[in-house]
Amino acid sequence: MLEPEAGGHPGEAHVNGFAARLNWLRAGVLGANDGIVSVAGLVVGVAGVTTERGPLFTAGIAGLVAGAVSMALGEYVSVSSQRDSEVAQLETEKRELRDDPEQELAELAAIYEAKGLRPETARTVARELTEHDALAAHLDAELGMDAEQLTSPWQAAGASALAFTVGAVLPLLAILLPPPAWRVPVCVAVVLVALGLAGWVGARLGGSRPGVAVARVVIGGGLGLAVTYTIGHLFGAALA
Repeated sequence: MLEPEAGGHPGEAHVNGFAARLNWLRAGVLGANDGIVSVAGLVVGVAGVTTERGPLFTAGIAGLVAGAVSMALGEYVSVSSQRDSEVAQLETEKRELRDDPEQELAELAAIYEAKGLRPETARTVARELTEHDALAAHLDAELGMDAEQLTSPWQAAGASALAFTVGAVLPLLAILLPPPAWRVPVCVAVVLVALGLAGWVGARLGGSRPGVAVARVVIGGGLGLAVTYTIGHLFGAALA
């Protein structure tokens, strides 16, 4: 878990660090969960028709590659749009500071006054922050942004693809390694444990209740696997 920022209390979330942590948490946990559930559902559905290693391996690898590419592209497009918005806001703030610095100083002082500082104190704080780094002061106070920590589409895409791949490997190995009669039970058990662990980690890092998160992902994952196995079995029997 990340260390608290300077001047903060242990476990206390601050804007910049907490936002960055949530971005990575979202990409990592969602990617891993998608990898686990998607590939598990695929191979368990195929196992409803046949437990032969060849078809299971082909379906699992195809699902892993397609899912990792899809996650990476989706995350890249999403975070690119977010970064474009951040850059546009950054340029707007630079232009306003260049064209009307006095108005921007008054605006910054008004922000701190609205937060509870006395007018003279707010003006002093605004002036000192502006003298130190005007752009950083306005980005932080007005937008909650840090010009040095803009989101990275490539990092987000890579993290999502990696997380999906790590998650997808678990059900793939779990259904390929055991004897044929045990492949589906072992895969289901491994998937539910992995989903529970991912839900617990995500809840702990996000500051929410682990029990609720674990129950949600385990029940949802179990239902999903039951549905895909049933559909695979029914369609396999119908087409046989």
